[in-house]
Amino acid sequence: MSARLAHLMGATALATLCTYALLPQVTALAQTGGLDVSDLPQDAQMLLTADNLIYDNDQSTITAAGGVQIEYAGNNLVADRVVYDRATSRVVARGRVQIIEKDGNKIYADEIDVTDDFRDGFVNALRVETVDKTYFAAESAERSGGRLTTFNNGVYTACEPCRDKPGKPPIWQIKAQKIIWNGESKTVRFERSRFEFFGMPIAYLPYLEVADPTVKRKTGFLIPSASYNDELGFGVSVPYYLALSPTYDLTVTGTYYTNQGFLGEAEWRQRFDNGQYSVKIAGIKQQDPEAWSPNTVNGSEDGRGMIGSKGQFRVNPRWTFGWDVLAQTDKNFSRTYGIDGFSDTVQTSQLYLTGLDDRNFFDLRAYHFDVQEDVLDSSPSARDDQQPWVLPSFDYSYTPDMSVAGGELNLDINVQNIYRDQLSGRTVSGMPSAYERIDGMDGLASRMTAEAEWKRSFVTSGGLVVTPLLQARGDAIYTDYDATTVNGITSFELNGTPVGSDMRSSYYRYMATAGLEARWPILFSTTSASHVLEPVAQIFVRPDAPYQDKLGIPNEDAQSLVFDATTLFERDKFSGYDRIEGGTRANVGIRYSGSFANGWTAQGLFGQSYQIAGANPYAAPDLVNVGAYSGLETDVSDFVGMIGFASPGGFAFSAGARFDEETFDVRRTDLKTAATVGAVTGSLQYAYIEAQPLYGFETDRQEVTGVARIKFDENWSGFASGTYDIESETVVKNDYGFSYGDECFIYSMTYSRSENRVTKETDHSFGFRVSLRTIGDFGTSSGDFGSSF
Repeated sequence: MSARLAHLMGATALATLCTYALLPQVTALAQTGGLDVSDLPQDAQMLLTADNLIYDNDQSTITAAGGVQIEYAGNNLVADRVVYDRATSRVVARGRVQIIEKDGNKIYADEIDVTDDFRDGFVNALRVETVDKTYFAAESAERSGGRLTTFNNGVYTACEPCRDKPGKPPIWQIKAQKIIWNGESKTVRFERSRFEFFGMPIAYLPYLEVADPTVKRKTGFLIPSASYNDELGFGVSVPYYLALSPTYDLTVTGTYYTNQGFLGEAEWRQRFDNGQYSVKIAGIKQQDPEAWSPNTVNGSEDGRGMIGSKGQFRVNPRWTFGWDVLAQTDKNFSRTYGIDGFSDTVQTSQLYLTGLDDRNFFDLRAYHFDVQEDVLDSSPSARDDQQPWVLPSFDYSYTPDMSVAGGELNLDINVQNIYRDQLSGRTVSGMPSAYERIDGMDGLASRMTAEAEWKRSFVTSGGLVVTPLLQARGDAIYTDYDATTVNGITSFELNGTPVGSDMRSSYYRYMATAGLEARWPILFSTTSASHVLEPVAQIFVRPDAPYQDKLGIPNEDAQSLVFDATTLFERDKFSGYDRIEGGTRANVGIRYSGSFANGWTAQGLFGQSYQIAGANPYAAPDLVNVGAYSGLETDVSDFVGMIGFASPGGFAFSAGARFDEETFDVRRTDLKTAATVGAVTGSLQYAYIEAQPLYGFETDRQEVTGVARIKFDENWSGFASGTYDIESETVVKNDYGFSYGDECFIYSMTYSRSENRVTKETDHSFGFRVSLRTIGDFGTSSGDFGSSF
């Protein structure tokens, strides 16, 4: 009897695992690839319970009947009857068969009939629910050869059945006369299938083969995409993926445009233990270049192409090396054809080495900027040829772990070497014979800066916080500007200052600063709120900046200057190293922060800056007039302030402004608010900047931007956004769209409209995206559907 029980236990153990041989859900199928007896655990214990155990020696069968429950190696089988036929080596489970695998998959069937080596078998009335929420059903399933499983009249979906109405059709499903899984090639083939949406057939597919979703890298066709553009025409992209090895692959994409012909793309990717890299190439021979407007880069070339590469490697836990480079036949190819990863309006090619260790930082980079514009190089508005090569840019920052004289010491080094082929300048005043702003000279400009800063805070018994500061800096600057350009601009003036007499080949400058900051936070508390008022005063004593009245020193990295509440207490308010602040300056202001019992918080700051002694660096001449209209060009600066509120319910508001020091007129302001009310989330932003003619902006700038999103229910949502230029009365850009999303299906539709502030030319684009879980995505890329009027 013990021998018979042993036979029975072995047979029923095979039955509990028959799902591995016939599992129709593609996730589990990929994991098995055909299980045989040798795959079974050698030391697993089996628990069998049944109403009856029948051994028929004449028929050579062993039967467990009545409420059969078998647990083996974490797998569970429930059935009315399980029979093992020793003569045919077949295991048959009948009657309400339910198998729960150890990984959570559930298999239901009326009957399972399989050989004990799992090479052949049959399942009747099969239904599968997997742990990753995919579902499969079939009238029957057959297995042959140990690798090939065929499902007859099968249905596949990744949508969970409706709990209230289990018989309701899912959002989408694929029905097929035969679904064939090949465990060796890891493919699932649908024959004579149709795709149904909400129970309605919308597509007939005589043949469809897809990779097993659990196989992340499988050679074959990927989901195609569509596009439309007035100049390109309709386009259909079909990518083909080649999984060449576990560490590298190749994707080849062919796109046919009805107007411009065939575009070919190929991307090679390779991964290593410490990083990865990719190489992409693309090319086209345009069949209708005249489709574009005259005098554009797009229409002036027949054969166009690009090659680009990206990579990043971890040398060790502290050091990273990488690159992002682009080379193309013309400056606008990648943007015109939307080459993924290389289609930005300003594409930055760079090679870099970075290191980070605690508070110490090292960064070495080489840059080149490609402006992907459609205008020809001969156009006055062309900018690409004016972009510099940065070879290299170097930053190093070191902060010792130990205090120095009881304070914190920080050392910084910056090096930049810039070469430009063509002068970058603008005649913003409208005079054709003079430059009013020179963004960059053609030729070579190099600078090396070393800076050290020490500071320490002391707290008095009365709560006053005093922070002394010492800073020293030195610069070495070398210039080799183009002689023709230098001679050509000697007769011009910038802010009334001759340029030619200031041009030198080398400059050496230094700056030493002694500073003191005093803060006195005062706390006021009530039963319902607490408030902190903190008067702050700073003074920085230093000599005038060398050469600050000269125009020959380049200004490449300090062209943006925003004086507001966030920069009020900066020691040097210039944004980069090329400009240097000199003279004695005091910054005075008061901070406020408050917390309230109802969860609201508030904060604010208001103050002013004063040039006490020495020449005001923000009133000095500059190649880009960076200090003009900054609010710092007078010895008594404009007032700056900001306030902000936030509630626990999701409402927030902030306002920042700069006011004239005499009239208190608003020179610059930013207002922002955001809130969530029920199902609606929205934000509104207003920005105003007074005209800055010498800085390149001859009129006031005012814009309002709004964004809103509403969630209609659990699945549906809509959004809208828009930007309105008040000065030009132009809706610069607005977007609308809606989306639906659930556990198996996502759909979105968007519409965008943009308008040029000057020409009033408008551009419209439409986009959509359909995502079927486990199947793939289909739709358009951003801006693929577009036309101009």
